Amino acid sequence: QVQLVESGGGLVQAGGSLRLSCAASGSTYSINSIGWYRQAPGNERELVAVIGSSSGPRSADSVKGRFTCSRDVAKNMVYLQMNSLKPEDTAVYYCNAITISGHSYWGQGTQVTVSS
Repeated sequence: QVQLVESGGGLVQAGGSLRLSCAASGSTYSINSIGWYRQAPGNERELVAVIGSSSGPRSADSVKGRFTCSRDVAKNMVYLQMNSLKPEDTAVYYCNAITISGHSYWGQGTQVTVSS
């Protein structure tokens, strides 16, 4: 089992920055990929950015050049640095981990609100 706890969400003006953090615990050795998804009201949950154990980060076209996903394996942390935020980035952001056996785990989510 893997437990994930997000932090760092909040309210920010358009053009501003936020840094989300996700602390992983439990069977972290089994994590194959970890990253971020988001869900805005009325929309489906969508990929923001993920990092695989044997591959570099990949991100959605909508956030490329603005968001950076990074991982500190020693601290069992994953981060999402969000710059040049737009109102359309408003959503609940979820940390997700997928283990080598294919199990998917989610955090409770953190709200990000970007005002225009």
